[in-house]
Amino acid sequence: MLPIILAAVITGAICLGGGILIGFNYRKRVAEAEIGSAEEQARKILEDGIKTAENRKKEALIEAKEEIIKTKNEFERELNNRRNELSRQERRVATKEEQLDKKTETLEKKDETLTKKLKETTELNEQIEKIKEEQFEALQKVAGLTAEEATERLIAQLENEIRHEQAKKIVELEEQFKADADAKAKEVLSLAIQRCAADHVSEITVSVVPLPSEEMKGRIIGREGRNIRTIETLTGVDLIIDDTPEAITVSGFDPVRREVARLALEKLIQDGRIHPTRIEEMVEKAQREVDQAIKQAGERATFETGINSMGPDLIRLLGRLKYRTSYGQNVLAHSIEVSLLSGMIADEIGADSTLAKRAGLLHDIGKALTQEVEGSHVQLGVEVARKYKESKEVIHAIEAHHGDVEAQTITAMIVQAADAISAARPGARRENLENYIKRLTKLEEIANEFDCVEKSFAIQAGREIRIMVKPDAVDDDQMVLVARDIVKKIESELEYPGQIKVHLIRESRTIDFAK
Repeated sequence: MLPIILAAVITGAICLGGGILIGFNYRKRVAEAEIGSAEEQARKILEDGIKTAENRKKEALIEAKEEIIKTKNEFERELNNRRNELSRQERRVATKEEQLDKKTETLEKKDETLTKKLKETTELNEQIEKIKEEQFEALQKVAGLTAEEATERLIAQLENEIRHEQAKKIVELEEQFKADADAKAKEVLSLAIQRCAADHVSEITVSVVPLPSEEMKGRIIGREGRNIRTIETLTGVDLIIDDTPEAITVSGFDPVRREVARLALEKLIQDGRIHPTRIEEMVEKAQREVDQAIKQAGERATFETGINSMGPDLIRLLGRLKYRTSYGQNVLAHSIEVSLLSGMIADEIGADSTLAKRAGLLHDIGKALTQEVEGSHVQLGVEVARKYKESKEVIHAIEAHHGDVEAQTITAMIVQAADAISAARPGARRENLENYIKRLTKLEEIANEFDCVEKSFAIQAGREIRIMVKPDAVDDDQMVLVARDIVKKIESELEYPGQIKVHLIRESRTIDFAK
């Protein structure tokens, strides 16, 4: 049995080896066939690629030749055009050269003619000058004057004639302008003044606080004066306690501090508890009330004038004018009046009334600042307006409303007129006796500085000055010029409300005796 199995195993192994050998040969023949097919296919692809490349090469060569021929044709065409244009330019230049040659010949001929005429003219001028000198010498002998003397006499005569004509013309123009301007100005101002009527109350630098009894004076003074010292220190004012029955006088040049002190005293009197701590509380409360009153006053001013878009800081500054006075006139009331008058005048003449009212309301805003800031109220007002981004027209109107600079806009001129109207109204302002006398004295001194003035007299409360001139030092024509010079000097050196009439008087007397 074992030999049969061994024989079977050997036979299987031989069959397996034969199968493997047959499979290997078959795979080899298949692989060789596939490799041959691939090589044949690759050869065909290579041949096709070579043929395609050659065809594309031929096509590219053909296209390149066509492009070269096309470019060559275009170049030749452009070259022909350039040659034709160059030929035309050459012909044009040649034609212009011919024309220039002809013009040059013509100019040479004219030059020769002009040279000949110039020579003849020069000779003729020499003859004229010679004749003129002979006639001039003959004229001097006949007149008995030299050329210099005759020139001086002629100049003097012309100066007299011109001065006479100048004075005459000035008088004529002034009369004409005054007639036209006065009629229009009176119409505009009368309408504005009638439409805007304001009350004026003269204010002073003291306030009086009534007391319920005389015993309250001692309580306000306090032990060894500690209460009154505390009040004066906190408010910056002076309390005057004298023999006036049941009253205390609050004195101070700062009306805001004076108002704070007055309110604080009234609250302390009502409360009855008067000691340093309570005084501090009442002063702080009075300060808050005054600040609120300032804000409300500024808002009321903008509401009355119809001016919007004004910042809160500027409104508070405007409200501070409620506690400022100028010659006894409340500055806030004056500013409101100037604003309303400016708007009315602007409406009458066709100007921007909104701009005029804004400039009129802010024209004295510089007076709201304290003495801690240096500068005039005009300079301070300009700085405030610039700080709060006001328009150039408003800034210029503030700067020009007192004549510090010349008014360049109609708005500035309107504000000047409205300011003068508000300040010159009866009862609007008052002036103390000392300043009044100084102004009259200064007015006469300005007039007496002129050499031709003999005497001067300030009358009508300083609204007119009558000047006696020396009759031998000035004639009637020169009086017009002298009056104008005096007016200019008064305007530049003197501050005054309204206007001043300058009245010149020249008297000539002739005395003779019959014997």
